[in-house]
Amino acid sequence: MNDNSAFLILLGGELSTTDRLQQQISGRRVIAADGGMRHARMLDVEPEIWVGDFDSATAALQEDWRHVERMPFPAEKNFTDGEIAVEEALTRGARSLVLAGSLAGERSDHALLHMTYACSLAQSGLDIQLTSGVEEAWPLLPGSKSFELPAASLFSIINFTPVEGLHIEGARYPLTDHELAFGSSRTLSNVAQGPVTITMRSGSAILVARPYDLSGR
Repeated sequence: MNDNSAFLILLGGELSTTDRLQQQISGRRVIAADGGMRHARMLDVEPEIWVGDFDSATAALQEDWRHVERMPFPAEKNFTDGEIAVEEALTRGARSLVLAGSLAGERSDHALLHMTYACSLAQSGLDIQLTSGVEEAWPLLPGSKSFELPAASLFSIINFTPVEGLHIEGARYPLTDHELAFGSSRTLSNVAQGPVTITMRSGSAILVARPYDLSGR
């Protein structure tokens, strides 16, 4: 991808590099949020700016990337470093975002916030993907969207509101015009048969997939 509106945001959660992830981030502009800079060398990317309060960035990391422009913020602030990084990307024209390091790590509160934040961003018309390299997630809003998943990989839909008119196609357990109650486990642990298409009439949810988990064979 060579698109000035496509960005990769490096967040502080755990991240594994895979061929699939490398393809997904190829050609994207890069912004690092605080300790997320530690992923840059593994991914072989060069951030154009580094933002945050730098409380998670070790002295060695700051020395290694001293040449990268920094945008420092105080530790006491009303936004996470990740939100600051996303806002900076939007200022620079972002329309597509991959949030790397957003799904795993010691802070489950951050991971949950990233999921709800992704849904909020998607409501503004942005294309959003979250990833840990092992897991991937995309916000689901009213309408239809297809996802390229390997056959036999596991995926789940977790809804943040009641969902009406849910259709799941291309999966072992399809659904047609289903009403998914808030908190229902009905859409947990499905199995892709190839590309999966999700359609919703109303509601807000997120699709979480494990493209390297082929235990659904």
